[in-house]
Amino acid sequence: IVCKGEVPGVGGKGSGNGFTICNEFLSSIKLKMDTIYQNKGQDTSILLFGKTFKYPIFAAPIGGMKLNYNDAISEEEYSEAIVFGTIAAGCAGFTGDGPMDELFNDSLRVIKKAKGLGIPTLKPWENKQVLKKIALLEEANAIAFAMDIDSAGLINLAIMGKPVNPKSIEELKEIVHSTKIPFIIKGIMTKEGAEKALETGAYGIVVSSHGGRVLDNTPATCSVLPEIREVVQDKMKIFVDGGIRSGGDVFKAIALGADAVLIGRPYAISAFGGGAEGVELYTNKIGEELKETMIMTGCSSLKDITRDKIII
Repeated sequence: IVCKGEVPGVGGKGSGNGFTICNEFLSSIKLKMDTIYQNKGQDTSILLFGKTFKYPIFAAPIGGMKLNYNDAISEEEYSEAIVFGTIAAGCAGFTGDGPMDELFNDSLRVIKKAKGLGIPTLKPWENKQVLKKIALLEEANAIAFAMDIDSAGLINLAIMGKPVNPKSIEELKEIVHSTKIPFIIKGIMTKEGAEKALETGAYGIVVSSHGGRVLDNTPATCSVLPEIREVVQDKMKIFVDGGIRSGGDVFKAIALGADAVLIGRPYAISAFGGGAEGVELYTNKIGEELKETMIMTGCSSLKDITRDKIII
């Protein structure tokens, strides 16, 4: 609310409502409490990329520390905090990309040090450049990688003379077929977009409006989850970000159709304030809130978190 219109910075574009509407929508959803059931414990784990994670919670890709925040920590220090902090909590983090190769390379060095337990995120550069970066992330043994095609309208890159562009289905297919590493397309906001993403053969999508930073007056990300899940079914994994600020919000997102969530700005606060330890503490806080919500709604596993557990 306070930083609306501040891009570069941490705000949303224009009125900022592309982000605030996400938070407002999640707040409007209520949970159905039910504590009459045979308790079998609560399993918050999820299998993705052939690995089991403690919670369905991932740090969203954030880059441009000096441009958007300040120079209190470097890009590499930020990546260190995100990657190793989420690993310590049994999860993983997406890392960023930017106009300078150093940003991507710094985060990749950290992922390599972490034995591949991180998800580098590429900007929608020309495919020739993308394929070169894929070769580098293969060397780092990254468990997966993403492309935030929703950054096609990001003013930060245009300011620095490094414009990026939307991607065609054929361009995305070329990326998918160029590697065996699971590929995730970030920035899907419609069922039509999900259908096109499905056609590319990608491992998954992130339902995301880039934190409201690229287009004003977009709908709440979680509000479009049901129609996207209806199109996708179980043919690809669905992640979502945007306004998720508690374990209860994670529960709501899953009930609406997501497999897992990404959280952005709070992870930056955690990393700046407490490094890897801060990131670990924050991840466990949200994870424990999810577990508590599951206890109070009669859910033993993530599969039990269904649409009938919430009131829209």
